[in-house]
Amino acid sequence: MSVIIPLILFLLAIAGAPLFTVIAASALWGFWQSDVDLQVMAVEIYRIAEMPVLIAIPLFTFAGYMLGESQAPKRLVRITDAFLGWMPGGLAIVALVACAMFTAFTGASGVTIVALGALLVPALNKAGYKEQFNLGLVTTSGSLGLLFAPSLPLILYGVIAQQMALDTPVSIDDLFLAGLLPGLLMLVALSLYSAWQGRHIKKEAEPFDSAEAWAAIKDSAWEIPLPFVVLGGIYGGFFAVSEAAAITALYVLIVTVVIRREISFSNLPGVMRDSMKLVGAILLILGVSLASTNYMIDAGVPETIFGYIQAHVSDGFTFLLLLTVFLLILGMMLDIFSAIVIMIPIILPIAVQYGIHPIHLGILFLANMQLGYFTPPVGMNLFIASFRFNKPVMTLYRATLPFFFILLATVIIITYVPWLSMVLL
Repeated sequence: MSVIIPLILFLLAIAGAPLFTVIAASALWGFWQSDVDLQVMAVEIYRIAEMPVLIAIPLFTFAGYMLGESQAPKRLVRITDAFLGWMPGGLAIVALVACAMFTAFTGASGVTIVALGALLVPALNKAGYKEQFNLGLVTTSGSLGLLFAPSLPLILYGVIAQQMALDTPVSIDDLFLAGLLPGLLMLVALSLYSAWQGRHIKKEAEPFDSAEAWAAIKDSAWEIPLPFVVLGGIYGGFFAVSEAAAITALYVLIVTVVIRREISFSNLPGVMRDSMKLVGAILLILGVSLASTNYMIDAGVPETIFGYIQAHVSDGFTFLLLLTVFLLILGMMLDIFSAIVIMIPIILPIAVQYGIHPIHLGILFLANMQLGYFTPPVGMNLFIASFRFNKPVMTLYRATLPFFFILLATVIIITYVPWLSMVLL
């Protein structure tokens, strides 16, 4: 039975059973084998209600979905174009920056592709960029904002790390700061490649238009304060992450529904429902994963794995190399939220034993998983972009290859230069 049950669970997962059911069943099996009362599962699921910071996830998600349903994407593209469009490869850089900013607030790269793709791909085509480059750019940049605050994966990593009682505390505020330079490195690397791709496009020589810049600022007057309120409030000590999420959700609700009236009261329940579908999936997986994590810790699973790895890997450099390969493979199979809640409780204690700071591990983990969004076979962005632009998935895969290798190079830098993640703390 000790072999048959795990095998059945594995086959169920391959067959497409909901992930939370497989995790819950494995935890229940483990507790039952250890003669632990199975009520512990309900206790662990209930425990997520006692995490004050967890309220930030539904609130930021709701705010992001409202922004996606409003005209905010158009205004974001306009103001970015006004200030960056005059540069060589300017329109492509506009696409990168706009997508990164939008994904940071929505927390979902798929929403970015759907919301901004219809604006950016036709504009890039019209400007003279090659179609393959345009498709690869938008498909890739949908996940660029995952290292920028208030990214949901950053918050989720912080929540899980805080439950593990590490000697080194993991603050979500610190994670927000830690992701800034690595995120900018990725953005700059792709911007340089985009500028090189746009070097022959004559339209890019248009000068900076101060009148259009001022008009774009006035048009985006309600959106511009958002990042300053969120980040300034958190790092100024005025409010916590959960309070920042509540203020953001209320602010966006008032602006989009009452002031701009871009979302009607009749459409508001639909936006709420769509946003909470994502939140419900995350919280359900998180709840059963906490139970699974506690079982694995009690059973000494991380220590067993560490002992095996230590017998074959003697230094942190090699461990990071193997971890990078493992995370790239993991990203091909699991979405980022599932990967965080399942793997972090196993990987984090082992990484700490090799002297890797938990904050640095979080950034390199998310940077690696970011590549999984456009890596087959599961690469979610490939399928969303395929549906959005009516192109075969393999066409999009080929289009993203140059971007994949550029970002892979930045991931290696982020992994082996912890200074990028730690210098601002």
